[in-house]
Amino acid sequence: MSIDRSRFCLNRIIYPGLDLEKFFMLTKELGLHSVELRNDLPGEQILDGMTSEEVKALADRHGIQILTINAVQHFNLGSVLDTVYANVKTMLETAAAIGCYGIVLCPHNDVNDTRTAEQFYQETVAALKKVAPLFQESGIIGLVEPLGFEECSLRSKQTAVQAIQESGYHGYRLVHDTFHHYLGPDDTFFPEYTGLVHISGVETDIPTSQIRDGHRILIGEKDIMGNKAQIHTLESQGYTGMYSFEPFSADVQNMPLEKLKQVFAASLEFLIA
Repeated sequence: MSIDRSRFCLNRIIYPGLDLEKFFMLTKELGLHSVELRNDLPGEQILDGMTSEEVKALADRHGIQILTINAVQHFNLGSVLDTVYANVKTMLETAAAIGCYGIVLCPHNDVNDTRTAEQFYQETVAALKKVAPLFQESGIIGLVEPLGFEECSLRSKQTAVQAIQESGYHGYRLVHDTFHHYLGPDDTFFPEYTGLVHISGVETDIPTSQIRDGHRILIGEKDIMGNKAQIHTLESQGYTGMYSFEPFSADVQNMPLEKLKQVFAASLEFLIA
């Protein structure tokens, strides 16, 4: 399986201790040209306190494409839909100003969520309908990311596709996250709906129900998630988009930078070999 390096990018969660310019520089040192930014890191929100114009100029100077902003959280929780709408509007304004392709929409994920499966679905559809005009006007993609955790209100890509179809706005796309695909209920892939793939590896023998974000590392030969097989399936079914490294493990985030570069290079070679 041969995939061009230009189709891989870095999510800022890989090394959140770097400021934005150093993160752009790391991306270039690793031979990549695209990144995902986040709004959930310590300190300044999304842009490290800079203006959109300053960040756009910085990215251009380093030859970096800002692919997405992660994420609007709880997007399908009806009780906060007005707040979700406002957050989407604000994030789309930022995304447009920095030349961003899409923003990620994450569902409500709470063990104390007492809504029924039907309520999960209907509130997902309602949310997608409500914010659709914002995405349509901006031309920026809304990337719906099902989370495979058992308590999540949107675990299934199949359900997400149905909700997108029922929303009436077909500009939405899915995030296929290899971690959440492994944990979730789907066997089916949806390459025609997939706008981005998040990749990370897990090397643990604990029960699947206990696997969490903190176990997500760079992908190697001991990966239990079947990343190479998932990527092969996506490619064979026609996916031509980007793959973003999204390891949440503190073991990765706190590595000495030179070691991270070595481990990352080995992971990338493992995937594209």
